[in-house]
This record gives sequence, structure tokens and C-alpha cells, in this order.
Amino acid sequence: MSAGAIFVWEMMGTAVLVLLGTSVVANRVLRNTLGSNESFLFVNVGWGFAVFVGASIANPTGAHINPAVTLGLAVADKLDWSDVPIYWAGQMVGGVLGAVLTWLTYKLQFDNHPEPQNTLGIFSTGPTLPGKAWNTVTEVIGTFVLLLWILLTPVAAASEEGVPIFGNAALGYAGVAFVVLVIGTSLGGPTGYAINPARDLGPRIAYAFILPIRGKGDANWSYSWVPVIGPLVGATLAALLFLAVDGLT
Repeated sequence: MSAGAIFVWEMMGTAVLVLLGTSVVANRVLRNTLGSNESFLFVNVGWGFAVFVGASIANPTGAHINPAVTLGLAVADKLDWSDVPIYWAGQMVGGVLGAVLTWLTYKLQFDNHPEPQNTLGIFSTGPTLPGKAWNTVTEVIGTFVLLLWILLTPVAAASEEGVPIFGNAALGYAGVAFVVLVIGTSLGGPTGYAINPARDLGPRIAYAFILPIRGKGDANWSYSWVPVIGPLVGATLAALLFLAVDGLT
């Protein structure tokens, strides 16, 4: 596949992921919405199925829509390293675009929200208890689980009798959505579970430099490296474990 095609498909898939994911948070946080004050589970379900939709759109490129997934696949020798920057570029642009689309969707609600200084959390993650080292550990663990599932989950195959064995492949991208949902409900409490640098940094950039939200707060750049480094480390560790396990078979 050409570099241009990789960029476009990953950009579109990531944009839709971020649009739907950040919009479910906007629906919960902003006033004058039908989802105002819904539960944290409401957000987790929204993000889980946002992954399903975004991944389905980005199917032609393998549906990475996440720089950590791209890195993990490259470390696991399932992707050419030369393609990594192209995937990352598309994902980051998509992250910015998705955040802009969320703002357009909820423009009137943003204009009438009584606490505009507290709107960063709609777009990017943050810890409930700041402590960057432990916040990073949380992101490493969450992303490790995601990548380990992606790398080790059974794929469709045929038995010796020629009977198809679908394994988790029968779930399609819904399987990844379920994994993201359980990561959110189980591991997402401390930091909001970015587990995806483009999902966090792209919207953070949009919030800081593009979105004209009157009275908005700062982008919390001092924390911004945690949801980038944590997922990349977690993905790398999962890929290294995969290589070790794969070498035993």
C-alpha cells in the first residue's frame, strides 16, 4: 500500500475514533446535553465502540489508529519500520481533526458551559491523583494488556480436517472494542486510560491552538508526555513478550 493511502486511511479512522470518543465525554460533561451527568461506564462504552467504528474504517491499513499499536507491531516484526512514521503522521492528524469535529458538534453547549476552564478533560486525559511516575505505570499496564491481546489473540485458521477455526477473529473489530471497554472499566480510574498517544496528544494540540473555546483552561503540557510515553512503553513490552513466547513454539 502506498504511503498516501496509509496516511489517509489511518487519518480517517483515528479522526472518527476521536470524534466519537471525545464526543461521548462532551455529552457527559457539558451542560444542556441529553447525556449530562451520566456515569463513567457511559463514557467507557462510548470509547469502546468508538474504537470499533474507527478500526472498521481503517481496515485497509490494518486498523492501527493508535501509535502504540503501530510501534508494537513493528517491534513484533509484523510491520516494516519504514511505515511507522507514515502511520503516526496519519494518526496524529486524525486526532486533531476528530477533536475539531467534536467542538463543532457541541459548539452551542461549549458556548453556554458555565465552567469553560475545566473543558480539557473532554479532549485529553488527566490523573485523579497526580504522580507522573505512577500515572505512567498505569498507562503502561493498560496499553500492555491491549497490545498483548492484539498480538496473542487467535486468528482464523483451518484444522487438519479443513474445518474453519475462527477463534476471536469471528468477533472482528468488536473484539478490540470489548478489550478497550474492560480496560476502561478496570484500569481507567487513575488516569482516564489514554492507551493511545494520538487519542490524547492530537486533541490536546487542538485544544491549545485551534479550538476557540472562550475562557478555556491550559492544556496541562507538564502532564502531556505521560499518555504518550506510557502507551509506547507498554506496547513495546507487550511486543517483546510476544517475541519471547513466539520463540518457544
